[in-house]
Amino acid sequence: MAGWYETVGMIEIDWAGEAGRLRSSAEGEAGWNAAVAATLVRDTDRVVVDVGCGGGGMAKALAEALPSATVVAIDADPDVLEQAREHTGGLVRCELASMDDGAEPLRQAIDAPADLIWASASVHHAADQQAAVDALASLLAPGGRLALAEGGLPARYLPWDLGIGEPGLELRLDLAQDRWFKVMRDSLPGSVPMPYGWTDALTRAGLVEVTTRSVLSETPPPLSPERREEVIEGLRKRLGWLTGEGHGHGHGHAMADEEWLDPADLEVWQQLLDPEGPYFLGHRTDLAVLAVRSVHIGHAPR
Repeated sequence: MAGWYETVGMIEIDWAGEAGRLRSSAEGEAGWNAAVAATLVRDTDRVVVDVGCGGGGMAKALAEALPSATVVAIDADPDVLEQAREHTGGLVRCELASMDDGAEPLRQAIDAPADLIWASASVHHAADQQAAVDALASLLAPGGRLALAEGGLPARYLPWDLGIGEPGLELRLDLAQDRWFKVMRDSLPGSVPMPYGWTDALTRAGLVEVTTRSVLSETPPPLSPERREEVIEGLRKRLGWLTGEGHGHGHGHAMADEEWLDPADLEVWQQLLDPEGPYFLGHRTDLAVLAVRSVHIGHAPR
């Protein structure tokens, strides 16, 4: 997490308002977190850190994979951190600190060189992403690893032709969100471009043996009612980012001066997400989940 309440031009990200959703995500992704944690840990790891821990899902998975290690979960928002503390149930140590403040507060929170640092979808909220990667790399013990979960491929949930509106609706939502993300990045105070990939960022931070692992997640149709509702809520949230109607206090005012979606597409989405309407996605049996998430890993020299 980049900060307690981040105002980004037209876009507001209220992390406290996101705390409950992040906790739900941590619970829902327990299987993915456990599978990825198993590929990252070593029996010799003694200090493991989750920076920008959100709901604490990966921190808990790392602690369960390494019961003899010290696992530290770090986030910049106290409400988010409290959700992580509850979710991890005493398995990890939770510390309040921000990447925006450089390496030293993180170093004090960890209190020892780290054998493994995990940061998922958090570095891209730093104004200077390379500086954030540099800071994280500086916290590693010799031979330690920094794993950044950033990017991958856009998730797919819907058929191409939904029988309403123009086909390819989900593709156009991805493009709109990509434009939204660019405005978010450009509007961060002190924003610094990073016109290269995450593996280059890790290499520039002085790490070696840099590589990427991408993890496929797939749930074929028909989805369970719970999974279908999770997908629908995720789509509803994405629309909230783009229309300024995000849940709680988050992601407001995004449409103040710009329309991210074509009005015709927006009208279709509103029908698809209306539980009382004939086109509600909750009535469909052909929703699926297909996602690819990438983890970029670098090693500190020995």
